[in-house]
Amino acid sequence: MIALRHVFRRCLEGVTIALLVALAIVVVLAVAFRYAGHSLVWYDEVASVMLAWVTYYGAALAAVRRAHFGFSGLTLALPMRLRIAVFALSEAVIYAVFAIIAWFSWDVLRVMAGDTLVSLDWVSLQVTQSAVPVGCALFIASQLLSTPDAWTRLVAGRSAETEEIDEEIAKAEAAHRDEDRS
Repeated sequence: MIALRHVFRRCLEGVTIALLVALAIVVVLAVAFRYAGHSLVWYDEVASVMLAWVTYYGAALAAVRRAHFGFSGLTLALPMRLRIAVFALSEAVIYAVFAIIAWFSWDVLRVMAGDTLVSLDWVSLQVTQSAVPVGCALFIASQLLSTPDAWTRLVAGRSAETEEIDEEIAKAEAAHRDEDRS
């Protein structure tokens, strides 16, 4: 499971970075063309679609890292039974919300059948707007892959932030020991 989560995370990182770089290139090109007096007619539509894709892929990446805003200090302060109940409820709500959004956005894609972007009539709206159901599916997969690790931390009474700090301290101590040896 850890290897699968690592591969999934790396793939999300790669796609998200590629989308972000592509968006930056489109924006820079649009600025250069506008400055030269030849605005790109497709820029606004393409940039907004790319931003949606970056948003959904980035949200899934944050989910697999468990980097979304949370209240780990509050949760960890609860008694174990209540902590487990809050964890289970929050996971269930997340899965339900993203499943509902994916379901209804899939229906929206069916309604958009045959429609295209205004400025690029060869680009289907079904492709551009598929960011929502695909992003929701990726978010659910990310959440599922990161749940076992989150559960382990919850039961151990440790937050992800504490573990990251401990890892940084261990790296710094190892570097310091290496310096002392040389």
